[in-house]
Amino acid sequence: MIRVGIVEDNTGVRRTLQALLDDTPGFKCVCACGSGEEALKVIPRDVPEVVLMDLHLPNLSGIETTERLKQVMPGLSIIMITVYTDTDSVFKALRAGACGYLLKRSSPEEILAAITDVSKGGAPMTSEIARKVVAAFQEPATAKTEDEGLSRREREILEALCQGYSNQDIAGRLSLSIETVRWHLKKIYERLHVSSRTEAMAKFMATSKTTLSGG
Repeated sequence: MIRVGIVEDNTGVRRTLQALLDDTPGFKCVCACGSGEEALKVIPRDVPEVVLMDLHLPNLSGIETTERLKQVMPGLSIIMITVYTDTDSVFKALRAGACGYLLKRSSPEEILAAITDVSKGGAPMTSEIARKVVAAFQEPATAKTEDEGLSRREREILEALCQGYSNQDIAGRLSLSIETVRWHLKKIYERLHVSSRTEAMAKFMATSKTTLSGG
């Protein structure tokens, strides 16, 4: 049973997501909040494993709420669910601590699959978002990334992470063993001075974005 929290200011959307979770075996909605302020009070109390977080919330945004929740609940997995497709929103959400990014037009099956994936350590993204993220890596590796000592293989693994692939998927795509992928991830964390796949993704993506935008 995956315990899920919802943060969504639209009452209709919030109730639809809650019904989807409660009507699907293996999932349970433990809280449904209408604002970031409410989420900061309720989520630490009800302790969901995964949170579906609306990006555009009144007053306290979904990104700000995510950042504050991660400070008090570092192990919490947060999936942004939004209508926004711009890369700025993706980068900001990941830097804040989100580990997935879905569009609200995602099907119920895609939402449930993303929750399952993130509960197993994955980083799911709607395919449209993943394509935009991949496009950010079409230029040569940045000088900053090279200075941090990332090898070509490590960059390939980071790019796969940013597309939402699990360790097993990455192993299959790159013809590596899962143990080798884990070894590379450990080295990546050390080189980027981070402690999780989400932090590694956010740092790598932010570095690439800065170079591509000329700043």
